[in-house]
Amino acid sequence: MIKTYYMLTKPGIIMGNVITTAAGFALASKGHLDYWLFAITLIGLVFFIASAGVFNNYIDRAMDAKMERTKNRALVKGTVSSKSALVFATFLGVFGIAILGFFTNMLTVLVALTGYFVYLVLYAFLKYHSFYGTLVGSIAGAVPPVIGYCAVSNRLDMGALLIFMILVLWQMPHFFAIAMYRYDDYAAAAIPVLPVKKGMYVTKVHMLLYIIAFTVTALMLTIIGYTGNLYFAAAAVLGLAWLGLCINGFSINNNVLWGRKMFRYSLVVIMLLCIMITIDVV
Repeated sequence: MIKTYYMLTKPGIIMGNVITTAAGFALASKGHLDYWLFAITLIGLVFFIASAGVFNNYIDRAMDAKMERTKNRALVKGTVSSKSALVFATFLGVFGIAILGFFTNMLTVLVALTGYFVYLVLYAFLKYHSFYGTLVGSIAGAVPPVIGYCAVSNRLDMGALLIFMILVLWQMPHFFAIAMYRYDDYAAAAIPVLPVKKGMYVTKVHMLLYIIAFTVTALMLTIIGYTGNLYFAAAAVLGLAWLGLCINGFSINNNVLWGRKMFRYSLVVIMLLCIMITIDVV
């Protein structure tokens, strides 16, 4: 039963957000890391994101029953009752925001609450009604590194904006890749993701444009003076390689296989980029 509740929190998403939060924290720290603040920020954020994950499972339970990859989730099968899930999610959220509020600052709390609202209200509604839901979801997903940044700096500045935009622009082709290789699931659930609504070619064009914008924005961290040349070189190589893989997709007919490759490479891109931020911040 413990494992069942654990899976409700969407641990994969939590881990990804921990990595991006660490990058935001390191960027604001400028090489002077406060390990206690770092640890307590991550703890508070993990509980808060876990809360959002459980609430999202509750909101999506009807649609999850229609999709192959989600039909065995606890709330779909009734392994965990809706009431228990809501109580669990509320406890996690209150505990997480209390930690952030007590040990960081009010700006960090406000940023966290904004991301929570965008994810559980705006995104939860739009993803079933418009393919623009993906963009709203990317905004929510780009909040954790800003939380890490604000926990250190207690301000929103160009560094916070850049790390936010990097994550927004990265998530769009990342989400599109998922929608491509999970096309049948999204179509069965009538979720209007871009490949379902506009087709594969249009989706590939969007991915191409987002990857170009992502690469340029990632390089701006060094151009403006937040990171060093080592990061710049890594961001350039990762971005160009991702762009090359995307361009190659226009001549490929097996969109499921190509979408999976794009998805996997997108994970490599963001993980290595976050690592480079932490080790080459100026």
